[in-house]
Amino acid sequence: MRKKVTVFTSFVIIAAMLLSGCGSGGASNKASEAAGEASGEKVKLTAIMTKHPLTKPLKEMEWLRQVEEAAGVEIEWQEITSDWGQKKGTMLASGDIPDLFIGPNVITDADFAQFQGLFQDLSTMLDQAPNVQTMFKEKPETKLIATQPDGKIYGLPKYQRFWPSSAQRQYINQKWLDELGLDMPTTWDELYEVLVAFKEKDANGNGDPNDEIPMDWPGGIGGYFNPAVLLGSMGVTLSDGNAEGYFVEGGQVKNFLIDDRYKTMVAFLNKLYKAGLINKEVFTHDYTKFQSVARGEGDIAKVGFTWGWVASDRFGEQLAPQYASMSPLKVSADYTGKLGWSYDHYNLNYGVNHIVMSAKTKHKEAAMRFINEMYDPKVGMQVLFGSIGPNIKDNGDGSYTVLPPAKAEMDPGTWKWTSTMADHGAFYIPDSLKLTLGKDMQEVLTQSEPLKEAQEIDLDNDIFPALFIKYSTMDNNILSLNNTNVMNLADSSFAKWVTKGGIEAEWDAYVKEAQKAGITQNLEIMQKYYEEYKSKQ
Repeated sequence: MRKKVTVFTSFVIIAAMLLSGCGSGGASNKASEAAGEASGEKVKLTAIMTKHPLTKPLKEMEWLRQVEEAAGVEIEWQEITSDWGQKKGTMLASGDIPDLFIGPNVITDADFAQFQGLFQDLSTMLDQAPNVQTMFKEKPETKLIATQPDGKIYGLPKYQRFWPSSAQRQYINQKWLDELGLDMPTTWDELYEVLVAFKEKDANGNGDPNDEIPMDWPGGIGGYFNPAVLLGSMGVTLSDGNAEGYFVEGGQVKNFLIDDRYKTMVAFLNKLYKAGLINKEVFTHDYTKFQSVARGEGDIAKVGFTWGWVASDRFGEQLAPQYASMSPLKVSADYTGKLGWSYDHYNLNYGVNHIVMSAKTKHKEAAMRFINEMYDPKVGMQVLFGSIGPNIKDNGDGSYTVLPPAKAEMDPGTWKWTSTMADHGAFYIPDSLKLTLGKDMQEVLTQSEPLKEAQEIDLDNDIFPALFIKYSTMDNNILSLNNTNVMNLADSSFAKWVTKGGIEAEWDAYVKEAQKAGITQNLEIMQKYYEEYKSKQ
């Protein structure tokens, strides 16, 4: 009798396995995964992380090992620090992709449209990720960011809560001003006179009248920390990095690259350049050189006026006390309009597609467990600031404190980027989390005070909410192609006009060429989506 039962049981098991093999494979994968978990084995996953060049190897992050342990997975990481754009196209075209992608927009909405069927729709799996559901409930805008026009969710966002309303602050060397008996400039003309004094009067006092760089930025006109913020001197409020020149004014989508105020600003920069007041390498040095030059030599500063995230990051801990954060300048003494700046709150505190799952992974449930752990609030603060212990102190009462760098000579911002995924990670930090920020974040909030008045803006009519707008595939492709053409024209023209002049004579022809390159078409498309977005709010 025992033998008959054994044979019958074996037959049932074999039949079940055969039947499951005739399906899509999902049941078989689940059974295999469940069997592995039952035996205590971790599920093996593969993942790509696009990280900052400073960031240490992921295997050295204590919090990440704990997340993998809690999710019951073991991840084989491929860490990308450069050339992801070139590598990505080949990989996606082959269809041979890892189980997970992590990083800011590492996979874009355009990729979802182009490579349909390659990425997992997570909207059907949210019951397995209560931490993600909590984020969507507490911050509904995160769900808006994540959801495609057809209701599907291929990439999850981040929310990091603590960042200020602007990524950029304007700095001047207060010590140089004091040594030369100069007042803080408030207009472009006053800035010009101050920069001339910095150049001609050995402002840093080291006996060499030729080693001062009165003004510097990391080249180009797109992105952060460049002179585009001077457009605020004439009332323009930029938003989210102003990478391609778009902004909103009175409910109208515009582009400063064809705005007369841009022409005025570029002519002023050319005046500065001709006077030797701008770093001669401004269009050839990279960001690393831009940072290192501003950190000077010991107590001897080199740069007089520039833009940055926070003084300690821009100038280093030793020189940071020499610099003061400034209010926006007026274009002229008789200007009476509102001053603008850059409003980057959305871009700084939210992120698009920070984690994406392959539709081909054999271990979707395990991958979803890992995603859920990443969005745990206690994990989130470690993704951003580093592990509890070396980077964060657990105060034992439900509150936490970000610790100073273990290396005294390192500024807190660099320490963060060295220690963890930081802003590139996928995470959620709820507004209710009790976390005392580190020195750099306290510093950035203090140094943002001079911008407070310029940041009092009409969010409904003067900011383009790019993160919350989803374009159709066709419109997305049109915008992307046109922007590439426009920026090729704008970048080369900007560099030429700043260094050699000629903007007045060439302006009208340049505007026509920009319109021909697609800037007008893009403005029409963006205006349509902007108005649709506003109508739904």
